[in-house]
Amino acid sequence: MEHKVNYAAEEIEQMLTAKRYRELKSIFSSMEPADIAQIFEDIPEEQLPLLYRILPKDMAAEVFVEMDGDEQELLISAFSDRELKEVLDEMYLDDAVDIIEEMPASVVKRILMQADPETRRQINEILKYPDDSAGSIMTIEYVSLKADMTVEAAFTRIRRTGEDKETIYTCYVTDKDRHLIGVVSVRTLLLADPDDLIGSIMEKNVTYVTTLEDKEQVAQQFNRYDYLALPVVDQEKRLVGIVTVDDAMDVLQEENTEDIEMMAAITPTDKPYMKTGIFETWKKRIPWLLILMISATFTGAIITHYEDALGTYVVLTAFIPMLMNTGGNAGSQSSVSIIRGMSLGEIEYSDTPKIILKEILVALACGLTLAAANFVKMMLIDHVSSTIAFVVSATLVVSVLAAKVIGCTLPILAKRVGFDPAVMASPFITTIVDAISLMVYFRIATMVLPI
Repeated sequence: MEHKVNYAAEEIEQMLTAKRYRELKSIFSSMEPADIAQIFEDIPEEQLPLLYRILPKDMAAEVFVEMDGDEQELLISAFSDRELKEVLDEMYLDDAVDIIEEMPASVVKRILMQADPETRRQINEILKYPDDSAGSIMTIEYVSLKADMTVEAAFTRIRRTGEDKETIYTCYVTDKDRHLIGVVSVRTLLLADPDDLIGSIMEKNVTYVTTLEDKEQVAQQFNRYDYLALPVVDQEKRLVGIVTVDDAMDVLQEENTEDIEMMAAITPTDKPYMKTGIFETWKKRIPWLLILMISATFTGAIITHYEDALGTYVVLTAFIPMLMNTGGNAGSQSSVSIIRGMSLGEIEYSDTPKIILKEILVALACGLTLAAANFVKMMLIDHVSSTIAFVVSATLVVSVLAAKVIGCTLPILAKRVGFDPAVMASPFITTIVDAISLMVYFRIATMVLPI
């Protein structure tokens, strides 16, 4: 698919230069908005406004939503006030909010000026919710019905109002004060008699979320229950909007990307890698590298403290990298498993004792296996004394045990105190485990060897 899109971008640029506008419009009509947006990424900036104006009117807003923020800003600058208003009128409210949140203040001001008063009020209403809440990703474009409506009347309402709604496949039933009292699918309506009342066929046990609920937890409910949409209510259980599955997928992608960056000791960024400048990339990475470099000096201090032991048994130095790497790897295994479990809602703080016990048992099994294999290897291949082999193998057991306990507890504690658990992934755990491994190594060595 990537090769096809790249080929299309080159061909479309040639057609644009040759002013074959009618042919371009025909090509765009048969393409998906997301593919057109990807093609636009490879089009020279000076040609982008002209190419956008060639798009069929009914898909222009959909393509605009799929485009990168920099390209959207470029187009908004090139739009006339009338063109900007046409795009806004065709756009779903939650998409408009997403765009506004990424734009500079001057661009936001222009967008809001072109929106009608009601749309402006609705946009401002959504913008007041915290960035990580369900309210910030919801849309108010849903179909609502009344319990005393007949099925025939419900279909009439759907036909009259459904064109501008984000989804019509799930309809929500509210009372006169907008309290959510039920939900009914179009499938249920189709199978019911025209004279049946909505109140008699609706599902009364409705799963809903509140406006201030964490958007990542909301997105996980789509994965758990296979919903297409979830209603969002306020503190009085009044229906104020819905979250659709496409928005939930965006949230999951953002959260997964953020976790991966945090686990790699990189400050998260919203920009794609290829559009992030060198200086900005440096700013995202250098604070973590400085912190980890300074924290890693503790391992150097430990080695310096035990210089006499290393001077007496130089062979001990050869096994330091192996011990540190094994401990770091063991800790990473536990931390990644715990972080994933917490992100999926499988692990709670109350599970900590069970988790620690499980990791201790796993650590002992892994540590003893590694120690036995290492002891045989050191005796047969490295040809060291049995005493040295015992010191290194015993350190392996303790290091793996410490690493797995630290790896499973730090992410849980981080979330408990309000930090992102991903911060406590590989880099920090590896640094801590390295220091512990060295301290254990030299302590065992001084106890067993005549130093």
